[in-house]
Amino acid sequence: MYIIVGLGNPTRQYEGTKHNVGFDTIDYLVDEYRIPSSGVGHKAMFGKGMIAGRKVLVAKPMTYMNLSGESVRELVNYYKIDPETELIVVYDDISLAPGQLRIRKKGSAGGHNGIKSIIANLGTDKFLRIKVGVGEKPKNWDLADYVLSPFSKEERVEVDEAIRHAARAIELMVNDKTDAAMNEYNRKSANAGDA
Repeated sequence: MYIIVGLGNPTRQYEGTKHNVGFDTIDYLVDEYRIPSSGVGHKAMFGKGMIAGRKVLVAKPMTYMNLSGESVRELVNYYKIDPETELIVVYDDISLAPGQLRIRKKGSAGGHNGIKSIIANLGTDKFLRIKVGVGEKPKNWDLADYVLSPFSKEERVEVDEAIRHAARAIELMVNDKTDAAMNEYNRKSANAGDA
């Protein structure tokens, strides 16, 4: 079974913000694949269902971003999955333009507090992740203010498209085709001249 975790902050005030694209992706998966809710447990809202013929559990940690790892650790331990091969984390990335995707098999937190918390709680940085670009912070903005701000209309269109691509990538990844997902979506969303 795969556990797919989208990162974000609970409560209505954070809905639609840049920091919540992980939550938005989980909401899309729930709708697209008709995944029934299992309620709340392991410090997360979660549901179990099928994506591309594979059993999955989708989850939105309710801990607030900086403590996301507490929920992820509970889910990993309870369901006895291997985080290196059966965990997929979806989250926002300010180093990518809105709508870009980057799929990785491991890596540092890159300054992302949710990922920092997951690495600290799991004791490894080797887990599958999908980064959804939300654009760079403008020069005079505070980082927290920026990631907690909503998207412009134009950005929202691009990000919604990226979420659809993330869902297609997840279909490949849960069928052990992460390399194919990386080739397809890391390339497709790259700017000209971006390696």
